[in-house]
Amino acid sequence: MSMSNSLKKLSSCVLIDLDGTLINTDGVVSDILRKYLSKYGKQWDGREALKIVGKTPLEAATTIVEDYGLPCGVDEFNSEFYPLFSAQMDKIKSLPGANRLIRHLNGHGVPMALASNSSRANIESKISYHQGWKDCFSVIIGSDEVSKGKPSPDLFLEAARKLNKDPGECLVIEDSVPGVLAGKAAGASVIAVPSLPKQTHLYTSADEVINSLLDLKPEKWGLPPFQDWIENTLPIDPWRIGGPVIKGFGRGSKVLGIPTANLSTKDYAEELVEHPSGVYFGWAGLATRGVFKMVMSIGWNPYFNNTEKTIEPWLLHDFTEDFYGEELRLIIVGYIRPEANFPSLESLVAKIHEDRQVAEKALDLPSYAKFKDDPYLTK
Repeated sequence: MSMSNSLKKLSSCVLIDLDGTLINTDGVVSDILRKYLSKYGKQWDGREALKIVGKTPLEAATTIVEDYGLPCGVDEFNSEFYPLFSAQMDKIKSLPGANRLIRHLNGHGVPMALASNSSRANIESKISYHQGWKDCFSVIIGSDEVSKGKPSPDLFLEAARKLNKDPGECLVIEDSVPGVLAGKAAGASVIAVPSLPKQTHLYTSADEVINSLLDLKPEKWGLPPFQDWIENTLPIDPWRIGGPVIKGFGRGSKVLGIPTANLSTKDYAEELVEHPSGVYFGWAGLATRGVFKMVMSIGWNPYFNNTEKTIEPWLLHDFTEDFYGEELRLIIVGYIRPEANFPSLESLVAKIHEDRQVAEKALDLPSYAKFKDDPYLTK
C-alpha cells in the first residue's frame, strides 16, 4: 500500500461506488435492522456491519438471516426489509466531501461512472434525492447488469468499457473491501475510504487509504487539484452543537497540558456518524464568559485507543477555572486534517499545538471570522 505524496499512476477517469462512499446508506440500514430484528427478540450488533458492507443485496440478506438465525427465508426478509428501506431513502445523506468531489470532477470534464453492487433501479432511486448527481455521471451501472457483483471485477470492467477507457487508466474510489478487491482485479488504481471505523488494516490491497473524501488529493493521480483550501484549512458547511461541559481539564490537561472541554456524545450520535474523524475548528460560546476561538478533534484518539468516538473541543483562551456544567455552544466552520496516530506523546502534543496555530490564524480570515457573531453562540 503506497502512502507517499508523490504523483501516482496517471488516471483519466474515475469510477465511484455509491453506498458508503458517496452516501451514508449504512446509517439508515442500521436503524432499520435495529427495529426489524427487535421483533424477533434480536439485537443489531454494529460489528455485524463489517460482514455486509460492500455485499450485493442478496448476499447481505443471506448473512443477516443466517447469522441471526431468523425464522424466515431470505426472500421473505427482503420482501419485508426493502419497503422499509425505500420509505427511508430520502433520509440518506451525502457523505462529507461527496458533493464537492462530484462537482469538482464534473466541472473539469473528468469522465465519471457510478458502479454499485445495488441494482440499477435502486441506484437511480437513491441519487434522485441528490440534486444534479445523475447528470454528472456518464455511466451508471448496477450489479444486476453484469454477471457478478463485487468483489468480481465485472462492474468496473463494464464501466470502463462504457466510458471507452482502458481499466488501467481508471481511478476507483471505494469504501468496502469487496469493492477494493474488485477495482484491483479490474486493473484499476484504487483509493479506499473505509466506511467502518478502525478497519484500515483490512485495506492493504488499495493503492491509497484515506480517512474521508475531504482528504482526497486528485492531483496525486494526475487529475485537477481542488482549489478551495485556505491557509491550510478547508471550509465546510457550518454545523452547530451544544450542551453542558461534562469533562474538561482532565486527561487533556493532566497528560497533554491541553484543557479540552468535552460534550456528551449521547445527544449527538447522528453528528458523530455523519462527520469523519479528524481535526476541525470554529467558534465556542459560553453564555457568561463570551465567544472564543476553538479547535477540536472528533474521533477515537488512536494514541489513547479510545473505544468510543468523542468530541473534544479546546477553547483557545487561558481560563483560570474550569466550567463543568456550563452550557457550551460550538459552530464548526472548517477542517484541518484527518485523525492520526503518533509515535510518542511529544509528537502528539506538538501536532495539537500546530493545529492551534492553524486554527487561530484561519479564524481571523473574514470567511471564518463572520461566524463569531452567530446568535447561536450566545443563546
